Amino acid sequence: MKLKLLAYITLGLVLTLAGCAKDNYEPPTSVLSGRVVYNDQPVGVRSNGVQLELWQPGFQLYQKIPIYVAQDGTFSASLFDGDYKLIPLRGNGPWATKTDTINVQVRGSATVDVPVDPYFVIKNEKVQRNANTIDATFNLQQVNTSRKLERVNLYIGTTTIVDANNSGANAQMLASSITNLSQPVTLSINLPASLSSKSYVYARIGVKTEGVGELVYSAPVKIQLK
Repeated sequence: MKLKLLAYITLGLVLTLAGCAKDNYEPPTSVLSGRVVYNDQPVGVRSNGVQLELWQPGFQLYQKIPIYVAQDGTFSASLFDGDYKLIPLRGNGPWATKTDTINVQVRGSATVDVPVDPYFVIKNEKVQRNANTIDATFNLQQVNTSRKLERVNLYIGTTTIVDANNSGANAQMLASSITNLSQPVTLSINLPASLSSKSYVYARIGVKTEGVGELVYSAPVKIQLK
């Protein structure tokens, strides 16, 4: 009985110490932040739809740390101080796959830009309300020619988070209707009843490349309705 009692006491002490160690665990306090860029300008994407790969060599458990990119092309992650390797997740974004590795030293904080090679970029965009429609005019520039244009879309929604998965209405134009990229593209959406009663909406242009899941987006624009 004494041996059993001693075993229980020892086990309890181990569990208590383990619990204390867990309670004393210090969370990461350093911050890695940056942007996904083309020509030093951030690339718009779907909110939390695109990931970067972050790796920390030298550890027995060598697994990627996913970092989600915000819709404005920025990202941020809390980390422990250390040396990391950062690369775009293969086949994950609206750009050609890159395997270039960026070495990052995190000591309190670090900022880094991740250059990408988008298939298309949106330029000279203008979005406005005309009576009961939301109209967008913009130019397309093809950057990487390895894939073709599939379509362009105009999305509208009630929050700044507006994209293919978060919209109240959208208009679409297929690539077959866009014969000259040097000419502006125009899209229009008739305001549905569910949105026309709102004080304002947000609009955003998206460009889909053939064989690529994610779209490249313009910045969301607030359109006053009342």
